[in-house]
Amino acid sequence: APALYDAIEYRLVGPYRGGRSATVTGVPGDRSTYYFGSVGGGVWKTTDGGAKWRNVSDGFFGGSVGAVAVSESDPNVIYVGLGEKTIRGNVSSNFGVWKSTDAGKNWRFIGLEDTRHIGRIRVHPTNPDVVYVAAMGDLWQSSDARGVYKSMDGGQTWRRVLFANEDAGAVDLVLQPGNARILYASTWNVRRSPYSLSSGGAGSDLWKSTDAGETWEQLTDLPGLPAAPRGIIGVTVSPVNPDRVWAIIEAEDGGVFRSDDAGESWKKLNSDRALRSRAWYYTRIIADSQNENRVYVMNVSYGVSEDGGKTFSLHRAPHGDHHDLWIDPEDNTRMIIADDGGAQVSTDAGASWTTYHNQPTAQFYRIATDDHFPYRIYGAQQDNSSIRIAHRGSNGAAITERDWEVTAGGESAYHAIDPTNPDVVYGGNYKGYLYRFDHGNDQRRSVNVWPLNPAGSGVEVMKYRFNWNFPTFFSHHDPKRLYAFSHRVHVSTTEGQNWDTISPDLTRAIPETLVSSGGPITQDNTGVEYYATILTANESPLEAGVLWTGSDDGLLHVTRDDGETWQNVTPRGAPERIMWNSIDVHPTQAGGAYVAGTLYKAGDFTPYLYRTTNYGRTWTQITDGIDPLHFTRVVRADPDRAGLLYAGTEYGMYVSFDDGENWQSFQLNLPEVPITDLQVRDRNLIVATQGRSFWIIDDLSPLHQLEDFVAEADFHLFKPKPSYRMRSGRGRRDPLLQGANHPAGVMFYFNVDADALDGEVVSLEILEAGGSLVKRFASDADGDAPSLDVNAGANLFVWDMRYPDALSFDGLILYSSNTRGPLAVPGTYRARLSIGNASVEQTFEILPDPRIDASIADLQAQFDFLIAVRDKLSDAHQAVIDVRTVRADLDYLEGKLDEAAPESLREAITLLRHEMTIIENNIHETRNEAYQDPLNFGIKLNNRLAYLATHESAGDFPPTDQAVAYQAEVSAQIDAEIAALDALFEDRIPDINQLLGVQGVSVLGRP
Repeated sequence: APALYDAIEYRLVGPYRGGRSATVTGVPGDRSTYYFGSVGGGVWKTTDGGAKWRNVSDGFFGGSVGAVAVSESDPNVIYVGLGEKTIRGNVSSNFGVWKSTDAGKNWRFIGLEDTRHIGRIRVHPTNPDVVYVAAMGDLWQSSDARGVYKSMDGGQTWRRVLFANEDAGAVDLVLQPGNARILYASTWNVRRSPYSLSSGGAGSDLWKSTDAGETWEQLTDLPGLPAAPRGIIGVTVSPVNPDRVWAIIEAEDGGVFRSDDAGESWKKLNSDRALRSRAWYYTRIIADSQNENRVYVMNVSYGVSEDGGKTFSLHRAPHGDHHDLWIDPEDNTRMIIADDGGAQVSTDAGASWTTYHNQPTAQFYRIATDDHFPYRIYGAQQDNSSIRIAHRGSNGAAITERDWEVTAGGESAYHAIDPTNPDVVYGGNYKGYLYRFDHGNDQRRSVNVWPLNPAGSGVEVMKYRFNWNFPTFFSHHDPKRLYAFSHRVHVSTTEGQNWDTISPDLTRAIPETLVSSGGPITQDNTGVEYYATILTANESPLEAGVLWTGSDDGLLHVTRDDGETWQNVTPRGAPERIMWNSIDVHPTQAGGAYVAGTLYKAGDFTPYLYRTTNYGRTWTQITDGIDPLHFTRVVRADPDRAGLLYAGTEYGMYVSFDDGENWQSFQLNLPEVPITDLQVRDRNLIVATQGRSFWIIDDLSPLHQLEDFVAEADFHLFKPKPSYRMRSGRGRRDPLLQGANHPAGVMFYFNVDADALDGEVVSLEILEAGGSLVKRFASDADGDAPSLDVNAGANLFVWDMRYPDALSFDGLILYSSNTRGPLAVPGTYRARLSIGNASVEQTFEILPDPRIDASIADLQAQFDFLIAVRDKLSDAHQAVIDVRTVRADLDYLEGKLDEAAPESLREAITLLRHEMTIIENNIHETRNEAYQDPLNFGIKLNNRLAYLATHESAGDFPPTDQAVAYQAEVSAQIDAEIAALDALFEDRIPDINQLLGVQGVSVLGRP
């Protein structure tokens, strides 16, 4: 049951480098607040002008967003339409419209679930309950759920008010400023298939309504506008002059058109191809809010016209590939742009922009990892570069830009890391390009299987058909054997100097699928639609020569003799043209494999997962428990527990404990986002997402150890995974700018039944192997005692591997020093979880950092030194505490003396206070009250000793000879002061008591 393991969390690794956005908006007059929709990562909001962004849709909805609209009359009202407008090869569909009435704090679903892709939402300028939705509809098949929808009651009910046909949905929509009865809309006939994109056809038109959307007039056939076939159309109206309307139209004779009589007549002003290239991906036009002659067009660069659309100058925001622009109606220098890097804000009309390196919305394809320590995750970020990123950083609580770098390959790469040198990386790119990059010397070499550049043509011109995201990896059994996959299998043992082809065509190669893509107007051949290719492959880790392949057009093959022969092992009953997206060879059983396939590009969102135990002779479909619309991209088997499987779908994560017979949600704290790949290693689960960067589970041990007795026990402590003694540094993470680092310590998962917890103290004791107590954490701890937070159900506690700190006192100021206890020496330890009088124990290991040269003896010597320093520092601080206790007693005593008290008593009290204060200040400089006060008053013995601990613990080394010598020196000085204090107390306190005239009664006590 999830309640047994829901203390497990996914950790956001990063990177914080924005992915594609198609929709942005701001709040008129509010210079700090903006929103954008990610095409996989939900809705984001900034309240500081773009310096930081936070997700506001998590917990309600996620995934691909096509439109975000804020009510001008009530900025608390926000409408969000799901399913992106930027329909490139990795386009993601979604379901309907959501609404917030508290500026994004809470959301509710308000319908139009079947629209799948929404291009625009417009809200009435004075009535936030009147809202229009431009629904593109199902991208993959004909559908009636398209067109312009209108609601008069804030989304409680909807009416479709414009419908072109079942293949042409609404993509753009604008309300005329100053007269919301007048609307302009465009409809677009667009279709994707697994092997093609078609932009243009019947129903691609421009429309106008003068009665608030109740009826519409088609404008596209008016004189001056281009003839059919037409494709996508963008439309805008000048707020300064509402009669001035611009349209940018995809057509053979397309370009920028303008009407100066509210759409009655039109004139073509500009046909610059820089404004209309790859029209299906861009084609947005936005009028300036205060200058009737200024208009913007979105494309690779964004165009700005100052002469009403006749000529344009080209500009770029920080990323490029621009998709939307919002301009403040009250200040045309203030704007936000959407592009392939997310969203950026400008307050100077585009002269400068905020960064996109503050948005963890990267879209990744596949995962590879290396054998570096800590290992690095490799992935290709769509619309950007490939990267490698440390799965845990060496410093601080955060993973930042210093922990990642660009690596081999482009935006669509698989990665193959040389098993003998993790700094040598092979990375692909679209069109079959393959590169070898050496991080050691920054040398990049092209090692294409066949160096043909097919740009602008269909896959039919290629000798070898490579997928946009073609597999590449090294053999488990031969570190020199590098595989690359087109429609055939290629092998190099010479670092790509030459290649052998070891298979026939392993695809269906249906002729109708091997053609140029784009539709009737604009061809688009970047490699995304190259089809009849091998999309997934894997080699058995158990048996040399066993290799599996899966094609994007429905075939699975296996060879058991290193490519000499191949068997078609496609599951009977699987859809004929299913796209096989992942193959996972069973980690422990020869002949076993798991495959994930999908037909979503044919409009079928059904999950397809299959399992074989006999090299594909027979297959079992294993999808029970997965939502019927959550199509599956990837399945992985856990090597540490038989039958434990993980599945990544378009809308969430799943887990199975019985080899796929039954599945349940494994979403936990992971946001709703498409899952593109998974990898299980070192008891970690690494997750590649299409819109929220990389995530990871750091310890899968609770899943490995789940048994019936765990569920039945009153409480249970799971055995922790071995934990590396790493120096993660200190500091805080800014979750809006930085990835989360691995917890700095040992992760203890434990379960407590609610009935067992009732009124009982829960404690966790860390013990040395021999039973000596290291540290105790308890649920009833108070003051400075180590506490243990306990909830009914699953819990996680992280021990930082440190022994108890030195004794401290209120107001302690230490310069360049601290009182922290030392790190535990690598070895075996015990943990004891107790409730009341019952307890359970587990042993666990602390492992040395593999990167350090220190021996265990060195680390033990360091530990012994630091413990000795800690204990002496505690002695010094106890002396200070004793002085302050006696001083408080003296103060109290003086307050009780009357005028008849002998002067000798007053003098004795004054003398004791004076003499012990001298000793106190010899140990600790009491005038230091702020961190930099020691620069004025200097430091004393305790600070000098603490400095030794702080600096001798900075690395993993035995103490230096001089450190040992100085420890002896300063410890002796502290001992002398403590001895002097003891003598002072023994000498003075009895005298004071005697003067009080109360012989035999200790009126003034000894600490």
